[in-house]
Amino acid sequence: MNYGMQFGPLWPSARVSLLSEPKYGALVNNFSWGGDVVRDLQGLRAADFIYAAQNGPAGAEGPAPLSPNIQCYTFPKGDICRFPPARPDTVGILGYYLMDAASLLPVLALNVQPGQLVLDLCAAPGGKTLALLQTGCCRHLTAKDISVSRIKRLHGILHSYLPKAARDNVSVSVEDGSNWEQVERDVFDRVLVDVPCTTDRHSVMEHDNNLFTRVRKKERQQLPMLQMQLLVAGILAAKPGGEVVYSTCTLSQLQNEYIVESAIKMAETQFSIDVHVEDLSCFRRLFQDTFSFYAECRVGELVLPHLTANFGPTYFCKLRRAQH
Repeated sequence: MNYGMQFGPLWPSARVSLLSEPKYGALVNNFSWGGDVVRDLQGLRAADFIYAAQNGPAGAEGPAPLSPNIQCYTFPKGDICRFPPARPDTVGILGYYLMDAASLLPVLALNVQPGQLVLDLCAAPGGKTLALLQTGCCRHLTAKDISVSRIKRLHGILHSYLPKAARDNVSVSVEDGSNWEQVERDVFDRVLVDVPCTTDRHSVMEHDNNLFTRVRKKERQQLPMLQMQLLVAGILAAKPGGEVVYSTCTLSQLQNEYIVESAIKMAETQFSIDVHVEDLSCFRRLFQDTFSFYAECRVGELVLPHLTANFGPTYFCKLRRAQH
């Protein structure tokens, strides 16, 4: 009922898509020595959607500020082929990581540049952390998460995809990112805040550990407050002039735009920090051939699941701290 009112005639299509098999992208692992990975992916008739966007007609309108060196192969719109499992190279490093390609958009929006200090505030289970490391730009990456079990999954991904030298460049810790007293303030050039949310696709498909079960009602009701606390923590952690990207995998306006707007007010009133929303509408233009975007967000961008491009939902919004 809620999404029907929010999206109107777009909702039936999105709903059917959420109930259908999702599409995946293959994030190429730049740390793998398996030189045939790209050739094998191209042999499947998949294409690097980021390269195609930057070198197609939409990319000709001017370069977008994207995190560099990320390659992700997807099948064309309407193609529901699946990628085979990745193979390890000669030292056991896997060649690619399968993930919802739309979940790379927050990492691309973060626009990580060489030599920057990066914080991934809700890092586990690790897909976006791995993508941040593919840029080759992080002077150091700090990855935090409150869940011990999810941090174990993050360690597993780092060991499967990174050589030891690259893992040494990452600090992983179990920590409550919403605790403002523990936040390292004014430190990071880039901060990713990929918050816990109602995880719409999981919620409609999975019964185990579903957030909409009666026993998790209180946890679900407290989500928006937690999300706002995490985003404010991310803003506090960023340097003046630093950039923060907030992201979710829900369609909920309450967990998306409202959280961003509330956190901006909180940062100003409680901490005297000015934060500005960055325009990411170029993403709609660049990646229209791969994703289905919702054009009516007040702030940020939203990828709507669609049967011909069944990625998402992914919401992302970029904020910049004022210099003073």
